[in-house]
Amino acid sequence: MIKNQIDIITMGCSKNLVDSELLMKQFLANGYTCTHDSKRPRGEIVVINTCGFINDAKEESINAILEFAQAKQQGRIHQLYVMGCLSQRYRKELEAEIPEVDKYYGKFDYKQLLADLGKAEIPSCAGERHLTTPRHYAYLKISEGCDRHCAYCAIPVITGRHVSRPMNEILSEVRNLVAQGVKEFQVIAQELTYYGIDIDGKQQIAELIEAMADIPGVKWIRLHYAYPAHFPFELLRVMREKANVCKYLDIALQHISDHMLTAMHRHVTKEETYELVRRLRAEVPGIHLRTTLMVGFPGETDDDFEQLMEFTRWARFDCMGAFAYSEEEDTYSGIHYEDDVPPEVKRKRLDRLMALQQDISAELQAAKVGTIMRVVIDRKEGDYYVGRTEFSSPEVDPEVLIPADSRALRTGRFYNVLITRSEEFDLYGIVP
Repeated sequence: MIKNQIDIITMGCSKNLVDSELLMKQFLANGYTCTHDSKRPRGEIVVINTCGFINDAKEESINAILEFAQAKQQGRIHQLYVMGCLSQRYRKELEAEIPEVDKYYGKFDYKQLLADLGKAEIPSCAGERHLTTPRHYAYLKISEGCDRHCAYCAIPVITGRHVSRPMNEILSEVRNLVAQGVKEFQVIAQELTYYGIDIDGKQQIAELIEAMADIPGVKWIRLHYAYPAHFPFELLRVMREKANVCKYLDIALQHISDHMLTAMHRHVTKEETYELVRRLRAEVPGIHLRTTLMVGFPGETDDDFEQLMEFTRWARFDCMGAFAYSEEEDTYSGIHYEDDVPPEVKRKRLDRLMALQQDISAELQAAKVGTIMRVVIDRKEGDYYVGRTEFSSPEVDPEVLIPADSRALRTGRFYNVLITRSEEFDLYGIVP
């Protein structure tokens, strides 16, 4: 056990990661040493930043809490603190069930932990982060919360209403991160196309991204978690005209049948969704689309599912994730709908959908063989350098593997890479 060391464990999404990085900066400024997601935590204090979005994530967070609660009982750590979405939602229940935790914090009051440790927030570090990502890229959170209220989603219950960060604050953070060597920004929010509406009633995401793109040193900007209804098409002009705005959009569509879209409270129709995909590809030639789809939502019929399969065949998403519906308490569907699709039907539908996407992904990746693509190197792993094109976000999308014995490459540098072969998801290449 290392005195004055704090091990921070982050569960769930990149939005949680940003919170952990903000807290780590304050810990370091107060004289602690910190590790993040260490395989062998050895500090006297552990902080777990939890996820509470779906059942699997909640179970993973609870298991982590129990594991470190046992470590505390065995004297392997002195103090254990829990923060994040799970404790925001279930603080009283967790306090009763796992009392070994010294204190629970929610999604927004976690900085109180500094005071509880007898420390003070360092004003000069306010808003600054200790990056846990490779030095050349960072996640950039532009808002909190969500006003969409999809029937299945607990995020508004956990995080509350949408709150946009001031644009000047975001741009200042970008400039500071560029000064630290960051070249690539993953712009994240629960729903980024809503950005600005709570400020003056207007969608300001296009204005924000255009201003970011004009900051010297920003090489790539990648957009995550857009919403299909009332899409701000001015954003496509920015994506088309600014070379450093990646032709990449993560837009969760969830389903395609009007029956399901209405039941899910998605505020968009099947016809509008098809037209949106057509327009995205027409206005930004070469755009890569990532989406998330859901099977087994209450009331989903065989016909609903077959429409989803047909849509997936037609859309040929570059990347697609899918999951089976899981009932969440306090959501509209959890209160008003019966979870009536049998688990085995959900599983079969999910397997069929993912098998289809696997074939599509393999075909799309194979089509890139013989082309030259710009690649940023993230790391060296075994016999390969591992990098990404502008069409791939860290950790979730396909990577490019380059033999390490061909020539020395540098992490964080961009190279033109000849793609020589493909697998179902990843690409292989050489630097000519």
